[in-house]
Amino acid sequence: MATELKEQIINTSLFLFEKHGFHGVSVNQIVKASGTSKGGFYHHFQSKDELLFVIHDYFISYVLTNAEKAIVSSTYPTDKLQKIIKSFVTVFDLYKAHISVFYQESTYLKPKYEETIKQKRQTYRDIIFAVIQEGIDLGEFRPEISVSIIGMSIIGMINWSYKWYKKDGEKSIEEIADMYVDFILQSLLTEKAKQNPEFQSYFLHNRLPTGT
Repeated sequence: MATELKEQIINTSLFLFEKHGFHGVSVNQIVKASGTSKGGFYHHFQSKDELLFVIHDYFISYVLTNAEKAIVSSTYPTDKLQKIIKSFVTVFDLYKAHISVFYQESTYLKPKYEETIKQKRQTYRDIIFAVIQEGIDLGEFRPEISVSIIGMSIIGMINWSYKWYKKDGEKSIEEIADMYVDFILQSLLTEKAKQNPEFQSYFLHNRLPTGT
């Protein structure tokens, strides 16, 4: 019940922040719109600032946790990167409102909360960079690429999805994720690695019906 109330407060605040902005919404408005009490609000959040932090933290923690799982559950760097990309893209469907508020209101994060978010984002970047470097070291990824440039390009390209992705769009989030995986791995993998049977399912042309 307590978890349901917390989610209700978060979802209500997401709607209000998107519509009126962080400073255009008071705790009283959130309490009233979510059908709770001030006591209920402050049981879950110390302040409106902490609520904004939690909204930011939800999706960052999601992608970070899934990236960490990918590292321990896969042997090949290609498999690790595929899982990281898929979970990264999926977040734009699961937490679309959270991400919209993040880009709209992130400048209002208090320093202590901003530092926590920065650390998690840096950890996420480090994981992606490490996977790319591992792929180069093991001969799966092209050796001439720059780890930092390619890593930041992947992050930037996928991040931009929040600008155009629509739940009722032409492609599902799963189809979009598969396209990103194909596009990125086609660019990264060596010609030899592209022939590895373990990776064939990641390429869209291998999924076409026979005779197409």
